[in-house]
Amino acid sequence: MAAIGQIVEQTSAGDALTRARQRASLVPDCMVEAHRIANTVIAGWHGRRKRGIGENFWQFRPYSEGESFARIDWRRSARDDHTYIRDREWEAAHTVWLWADLSPSMMYKSTLAPVSKESRALVLMLALAEILARSGERIGCPGVMEPVSARNAAERLATAILHTPLINGLPDTTMIRGSSDIVLIGDFLDDADAIMEKIAPLARRGLRGHLVEIADPAEDSFPYAGRTEFTDPETGEKLISGRAEGLRDDYRRAYLARRENLGEQLRRLGWSFVHHSTDRLASEALVAVHMYLSGTPPLTSRSVAP
Repeated sequence: MAAIGQIVEQTSAGDALTRARQRASLVPDCMVEAHRIANTVIAGWHGRRKRGIGENFWQFRPYSEGESFARIDWRRSARDDHTYIRDREWEAAHTVWLWADLSPSMMYKSTLAPVSKESRALVLMLALAEILARSGERIGCPGVMEPVSARNAAERLATAILHTPLINGLPDTTMIRGSSDIVLIGDFLDDADAIMEKIAPLARRGLRGHLVEIADPAEDSFPYAGRTEFTDPETGEKLISGRAEGLRDDYRRAYLARRENLGEQLRRLGWSFVHHSTDRLASEALVAVHMYLSGTPPLTSRSVAP
């Protein structure tokens, strides 16, 4: 038994080393792609603006009874019969925690997809870090990097990911204190109720959450036919089907029901849910998440891809 245990331990160590090398080769390319996407959408990015304490002018709005007379802009008010308040833009930095699932299931890439789920998740996380950092927000990654407010936050996050051991499942969030946003990016293939057991306590702590479900187009459509062998990347278990097409209807029914159930439970918590397929543009999911962070949900709030 000791010899068998030693062999298993050596195999696990070898797998971990292989995964670390794969990640090390993937992250730099993802950083380049993240920069490209960020630069593509940044021209239309107006920041997460809101009224508050600051020096920059934001807007004029009608005076409300009870507000301080010192805030009235008398020059603007003299132009017509109304009294106006001069609002300034809120400039206090907000903390946004970003996390991407790097477990084995995220390595999946079918012939229908241009990139793996892992690659797309990393690109979205780093591109979001890039844009939020440009807006002056503090960026952190639970268990990987403490929040930083710096223009090079995305590069620092990429470096931290390279030197962080792989951990399956949702991240440890005990280091998160106070009100902040958290963006979780992964395939979330576990049972919806099991996922919610881990997420509900975060919502009770006051965290505003945003889940981005990354899916390969083959996972949505189940294009398999004939004799097909399916392998669980997490456990290594195999399933052989003589006529895979016979599983399609039941599979899609269960797969879509899990997604709908998860999305509905998240919305009841006040969290947002975005579905994104890897055959779509990464910028679509990026814009959708930013709109949720800004408090202005996209028109299609249930899904980014059909």
